Amino acid sequence: MINRRKDSKADLKRSYNIYLEVGLIVALLFIIAAVRINLYSPPPTPPPIDEQEEVVMEEAIQTKQIETPPPPPRPPVPVEVPNDEIIEDEILDIAEFDLDGPMDLPPPPPPPDDEEEEIFIVVENMPELKGGQAGLQKRVKYPQVAIRAGIEGRVTVQFVVDENGNVVNPRVIRGIGGGCDEEALRVVKTAKFSPGMQRGRPVQVQMSLPILFKLSN
Repeated sequence: MINRRKDSKADLKRSYNIYLEVGLIVALLFIIAAVRINLYSPPPTPPPIDEQEEVVMEEAIQTKQIETPPPPPRPPVPVEVPNDEIIEDEILDIAEFDLDGPMDLPPPPPPPDDEEEEIFIVVENMPELKGGQAGLQKRVKYPQVAIRAGIEGRVTVQFVVDENGNVVNPRVIRGIGGGCDEEALRVVKTAKFSPGMQRGRPVQVQMSLPILFKLSN
C-alpha cells in the first residue's frame, strides 16, 4: 500500500511538471505571435489632406478715363426789336453845290491848352530886382519880439519870378525865428523883377534872396 501511494505522488509530480512546461511553451508561443503581429502590421495611413483651392490673382487693369470737353455755350437767341421808325437815306444832289464858289467849312478846333511852363534855374538873361537889394532891405520892419530877444541873422527866401516879373510861391528855406521869417516873406512878396528871358521870350525862373536882420547899437 505504501508503494502505491508513493507511485501516485510521483505520477502527479511528473504530470504537474509536464503541464507546467506545456503551459509555459504555449504562453511563449502566444507572446511571440503577438510580437510578430505588431512588427509586421502595416503603418497607419495618414488622414486624407483636404485639397487646397488654387487662388489665381488677377492683375487689375487700370483704365484711363477720357475727359470729354464741356459742350459749347448755347448761342444767344436774337430778340427782334420792333422798329417803327423808318430812316430814309438822304440823297444829295451834287448839282446843287457850287464848286467854284466859296465853301462853308467848319471852324478849326481850338488850340490845346498850354502845358505848364517850365521853371528854369539859369537863363540867358536872369531877372533883375527893381530898386535893388538895398531898396528891398529898406522895407524891412524889425519884429518887436526879435528886438526884445536880441535875435539877429539872415533869412533866405526862395521863390519863382514869373513871365511878368511877379514873385510866386515864396517860402523860407533858412530862418531865424522871432517873427523875422514872416517879415522876410512879406517883404519879398512886394518885390518886382524884370522877367528872365530865354531865347527871346520871358520864362519862369527860380531864385532866392537873403533878408538881413541886424540890431543897431
